[in-house]
Amino acid sequence: MKKIAIIGAGSWGTTLAVLLGEKGFDVKLWARREKLANEIEAKKENTQYLPGIKIPNNVIADHSLKDVINDSGIIITAIPSEFLRSTIKQIKPYFNNQIVVSATKGLEHNTCRRMSQVIEDELGNVKIAVLSGPNHAEEVSSKMPTASVVASKDKRTGKTVSEALAKPYFKLYQLNDVAGVEICGALKNISAIATGVCDGFGFGDNARASIITLGLMEMNNFGRHFGAKRGTVYGLAGVGDLIATCISRHSRNRFVGEQLAKSKPIEEIKREMHGMVAEGIPTTKAVYEYSKKHNIEMPLTHQAYEVLFENKNLKQAIKDLLNLI
Repeated sequence: MKKIAIIGAGSWGTTLAVLLGEKGFDVKLWARREKLANEIEAKKENTQYLPGIKIPNNVIADHSLKDVINDSGIIITAIPSEFLRSTIKQIKPYFNNQIVVSATKGLEHNTCRRMSQVIEDELGNVKIAVLSGPNHAEEVSSKMPTASVVASKDKRTGKTVSEALAKPYFKLYQLNDVAGVEICGALKNISAIATGVCDGFGFGDNARASIITLGLMEMNNFGRHFGAKRGTVYGLAGVGDLIATCISRHSRNRFVGEQLAKSKPIEEIKREMHGMVAEGIPTTKAVYEYSKKHNIEMPLTHQAYEVLFENKNLKQAIKDLLNLI
């Protein structure tokens, strides 16, 4: 397990590469763009996604999936949900029964499949774990105290991954509720967009707390359809991640909501994020469509969908939400 492959050179993938490199692992970090891989390797810093954080010499950035995956014991995927399936298809020819860790928080857009399910669809019966929780890359990379979870159906796999990633400042707890952890990690982003809207309008702490509470209720309602455990929803992967994402200045999804409150169109907001992805946007669509199909009451998600995908007026959406709850 001395060699670890990380797929995705965004802020979170780079943070995990730095953490593992500092623990003495030989880390290969895959960047989709060859130019980015070369820049990271030359500067030993990811100036686009994680500026100011030094990358250890035993972390090698590369554009070749084959070279990155070769001889690895663990593969960590840290790429946007919309690109996961296509990337796993590219990985498959070089896959050699490694442990796969999903560090992506989202749901597949058209199928509402969880990320671990997408991986299993393409790779078959694989040893898989999910990393989730309140873990903003900006704080973990700065070695600020963080607690998160590793979920796996296989206890040995979960233990191996937890031991590989654990640091004094990065505390990990093992769970077996993979579905619950993934559903929570996806749905909290919808609430964060709504919280950002409240903050953008200057509605105050009362409104923010109400949105977070409603988001938690929807997380629980939606999660039950996937067998999510109550303890997961009310633990680090659920309410913990929900609070962090809804209040943090590092939250991309909260940023989207704030900019929407300033009447900026969604495409302009995406451009302002300079390549970073707010998973809450596609997740809102996936969750809305699934909830409609299965008659799950999701008033917050419903209004978020109409704002993001049907150009509904924000103030009208807020008014309708108040009438629905």
